[in-house]
Amino acid sequence: MDILITNDDGIYSPGIAALANVARHFGNVHVVAPDVEQSSMGHAVTHSRPLSIKKSPIHFENIEAFRVNGTPADCVALGTHLYPKTSLVLSGINMGPNLGNSMWHSGTLAAAKQAVLLGIKGIAFSTPVGNTEPDFELLAPFVKETIALLIEHSDFGLFNVNFPPNPKDIVWTRQSVRMYDGKIVPAMDPMGRKHYWFTVSPMEPAEEGTDRWAIDKGFVSITPLRLDLTNEAELQKMQKTTQQQ
Repeated sequence: MDILITNDDGIYSPGIAALANVARHFGNVHVVAPDVEQSSMGHAVTHSRPLSIKKSPIHFENIEAFRVNGTPADCVALGTHLYPKTSLVLSGINMGPNLGNSMWHSGTLAAAKQAVLLGIKGIAFSTPVGNTEPDFELLAPFVKETIALLIEHSDFGLFNVNFPPNPKDIVWTRQSVRMYDGKIVPAMDPMGRKHYWFTVSPMEPAEEGTDRWAIDKGFVSITPLRLDLTNEAELQKMQKTTQQQ
């Protein structure tokens, strides 16, 4: 199996090295990642300028690794072009969770989505970050078990995986969709110039069985996703209403 690994934290992130090290157990691994951090970039793609690719300044043991001056989605498009036998794309391990509504703007998940758009299975991995760096050595057995599970039981698809700091088991979940109270927080930089931070806080608790609930309870969360955003219930209602007119 040929595996492509990328992320949105950039080639220097310890999370991508940890993921590549585990993925070596499952096949031939190649790393193609952004040259700088691309967090919350979403599914942006570069079309107004050419992309360049250079060898990684970071050494990955027995793994060919490159950095790209583009987005996570760019890295998957370029990586699968360079390695056309790729049958699995892994993105992460992101430094910070990608739960619930954050899936909409996650660059980590966007890389996995780009893989699926190209007909390749895509899996995104994330973990919360506290005052210290995540313990990737502790997470490694759960990363390995998750990859093995998704390789064995799914020929194709899009999956979003989140690891709590100290996992106790793996559960299947659905996306937590909660309303948020967004606000702008003014601040000043060291030069006395005004700038703003955008921040949100949840207005509702996480429902049982969701990704956010699982992480709160110490479980690894695996959420199967799809690219089709169609609201089937609303579509059927509108079609029925139109037919009755």
